[in-house]
Amino acid sequence: MTALQQRAGNAAATRWVQRATDPLSEHYATRPREHPEWATYQALTKAAGIPDDEADAAWQLLLGGVDSQGGLNAEAAARTSDRQAQREIRATNTWYQEAIKLMTTYLRPGTPTMALWAGGFDVSEYAHRKGHTPLANTRIGSVLNALKLHANSKLTGPMWYVVSKAFVSLATGPVHIFVRGYDPDSILIRLEVPHLHEVQRLNPNVRMIWHPLYTGPDGVTREISRDLHLVDEAKYDKRDPCVSVLVQYLRLHHDQSNKHAQPGYESTKKLLAENGHKDGI
Repeated sequence: MTALQQRAGNAAATRWVQRATDPLSEHYATRPREHPEWATYQALTKAAGIPDDEADAAWQLLLGGVDSQGGLNAEAAARTSDRQAQREIRATNTWYQEAIKLMTTYLRPGTPTMALWAGGFDVSEYAHRKGHTPLANTRIGSVLNALKLHANSKLTGPMWYVVSKAFVSLATGPVHIFVRGYDPDSILIRLEVPHLHEVQRLNPNVRMIWHPLYTGPDGVTREISRDLHLVDEAKYDKRDPCVSVLVQYLRLHHDQSNKHAQPGYESTKKLLAENGHKDGI
């Protein structure tokens, strides 16, 4: 260890120790049942009503995806400096694609309406309480959301890209979109909504219903009306009016001591500053 510290420094030595001691830093493609989350996965898929043979096959594919993702990440970095193009390359992981294809039945919404969201996971929970189905509340989505397949999120992040796109492809009617902070680099804006437009062109029954949200200091989330009041429900047919109302509310009514809404405020402020508004919000 002393020699390692001398050669590479304390930070590198710390990372080496973490890799040596963290079982989730290993790869289990050739020994899937030794993965630390295997028993949890079995219990969750059984509770979700997913047959054992399908669950087992998907597990093997997912771990194969983890194992092969590093090579795709390196390829993406070598081929282009464009971030979106890199994401597309990283998402060509055929192991992940085959796993999600196998699980398509268990991605279907359990309610008449699908939900997409941005602004923190409690926005997903809010959408579900309102009677819609976000990805995390589908049968396989709830399983994947509860697991940690690997310590390195760069190896598992592309899986969510594949899952999200497959989920959106299943839209057949109205899709409710809940936004508490606007970030053009979020998976909602850069992947899900553009793909939903493609689905919409094939099926006119698919339409987007936008909801701007604000969470008060008491932790209660409500929706923002056109006259900037917090109400139980506020619907917008298009993204821009929804985002405009959200920005106006944050500018005029946000209290920066409100920790529940501060992340959404900060992301919106950053976006405005990057687009030439010197004072942000």
